[in-house]
Amino acid sequence: MTTYETVSATQGDLPAEQAFCAESLSRTLLDGVSGAPGDWAGRVPLLGRHGQMPSERRNFELAQEAYAEAVPHEAAAGLDVEAIAEWIVGHYPASLYPSVLLGSPHGAAAHLAVALGAAWLPTSIPVTITWPGGSAGNWPGALAFGAGLAASINDRNPDVTVRQVHDPMADGPLCGATVKLHLRWHKLPAAYEKFLRTRIAPGGGTLLLRDLRAWPVVSVTRRYAFQVGSPVSGVKPEAYRADNWEFRHMLDELGALTWVAPDPATPPRYAERSGEPALGVELNRLGRTSHRVLYSRPDMLSACVADLLRQWRPRDGNRCVVECGRLLDPWQARAGGLIPYWCESASSAAVEAAEWWLAGCAPFDRVTVLPGPPGYDGDRVASLGQWRSLASCGRERVPVDRVAASRYPTLPMATRHATRVLAEAGERPEPPTMTMPYALSRLQLSGSPLGLLVS
Repeated sequence: MTTYETVSATQGDLPAEQAFCAESLSRTLLDGVSGAPGDWAGRVPLLGRHGQMPSERRNFELAQEAYAEAVPHEAAAGLDVEAIAEWIVGHYPASLYPSVLLGSPHGAAAHLAVALGAAWLPTSIPVTITWPGGSAGNWPGALAFGAGLAASINDRNPDVTVRQVHDPMADGPLCGATVKLHLRWHKLPAAYEKFLRTRIAPGGGTLLLRDLRAWPVVSVTRRYAFQVGSPVSGVKPEAYRADNWEFRHMLDELGALTWVAPDPATPPRYAERSGEPALGVELNRLGRTSHRVLYSRPDMLSACVADLLRQWRPRDGNRCVVECGRLLDPWQARAGGLIPYWCESASSAAVEAAEWWLAGCAPFDRVTVLPGPPGYDGDRVASLGQWRSLASCGRERVPVDRVAASRYPTLPMATRHATRVLAEAGERPEPPTMTMPYALSRLQLSGSPLGLLVS
């Protein structure tokens, strides 16, 4: 038995709630938009635990916990994406919704959905599965192991493709104990199709948001592909090489003795958060009005949605909150009249994009910042000084949240912390529900010069 291996009990058909990765942004958005996070929102992410332990011991404990909480590899063949789709739509109890948003996980999509009174449905399912005998440095081994899992998953679920991501930079010791799969629908599941046909109010429609970023992807079969790293980390593909001293140091910390450099000639394809392009065609055949918003940078959508919400609430739009990663709460931001700008990660590039947006805006009275600790440190991680510079953009200087600052950058926090911080803003009269035509027209007006495609 290896350092990261423990015994996992074989299970039959896996409960959807256990299959849908609790560490994922998609899970945060689903629970946040539906308004039903419950106790789950208080869950401290794996990389946020055991902060007082020495590095080697902490990595071991985190890997053990990741293995214990992941889907057992013996149960992977029992994953049922149709059952998971049923569980997802079950989050939305209303008989009718004005519209439905689908697509790539993005914090601004959650805020837009709440403003529209819409449901948000993910178009892929992040799943974390145990990897016995794994190693963070052994991505070829992760590929070989993931290919077998993908084959068994695809046998039962013909309507999804599987995209595996191996990212030691973002996942640290978890990367040697588990494999991360994104099950991406290329055909609408039956539960989604029923929801879209029967639960959208007359005159309503769908809005598909897609992240168009590309990344080197190894296509193993027609329905399984693999990528080393991810654009979500805020780095370039060439950062995942042993001659990058920062990455090499990270591998040493994880006890990875070897690292095979990915082939630089690997062709780029849409990255894991993009989803499958075929879903756009699927939505068109429903007979409902269907729109699309396509973006090539996450900060582009964040800026356009923040501008849209400020225009929609001109009397309340004097306070801003800059959220990060899973530290967001769309309903609390709406209740407090806060204009939300969402950073995908705590990378320097993401925070710099927020700085540029604030510099180009009419000044806010207050700018509250929620620096989301990524779980690791490095030159490409924004410093607390960068986050403080965001807070200083308001007329009234607001200190960076002390709890988040004390855990930054190595100890990620529970989503509920964002709710507590945003609740301090109090409550403002709620605005009327935004209409889809208004949202699309404003997004097109502000987004077209930036390259945002609205159709």
